[in-house]
Amino acid sequence: MEPASPARLYASLLGALLVILGIVGFFYDASFTSLDDLQTGLGGIEVNAWFNLFYALTGAVGVLVAGVASRPYSLAVGLLYTLLGIFGPGTEWLHLVIGILGLLAAAGAPGEKKRGSKRTKYVQKEPRDSEARAQPVRNRA
Repeated sequence: MEPASPARLYASLLGALLVILGIVGFFYDASFTSLDDLQTGLGGIEVNAWFNLFYALTGAVGVLVAGVASRPYSLAVGLLYTLLGIFGPGTEWLHLVIGILGLLAAAGAPGEKKRGSKRTKYVQKEPRDSEARAQPVRNRA
């Protein structure tokens, strides 16, 4: 069995962690106020209901597509969270870590063999009926 790709690990593991983060975050703050109105909880992570919903939804999508579209998910979430870490409110360091890990997972590990880069060609051989068959040697005595 082939080991899972970095993008698939990212989509499944980070997706599950984001779902948990989103659900647990509702216990700290469940108010849908402005995006700047954040409560500190979960070990220093700033949350509100909007962020909790965002984490839970992006995580659920990751868990759902981990087997079929993990690379596009890793790229999209990586870009989204990186931009959120640079320009958005909330816990910038967390968003940057999630985003950079997503971009690295989408790019693949250094030296990783890309799937489909070396394809095996299957050539169908002609039946052997057209080939001359060896005839038994008869004794000429």
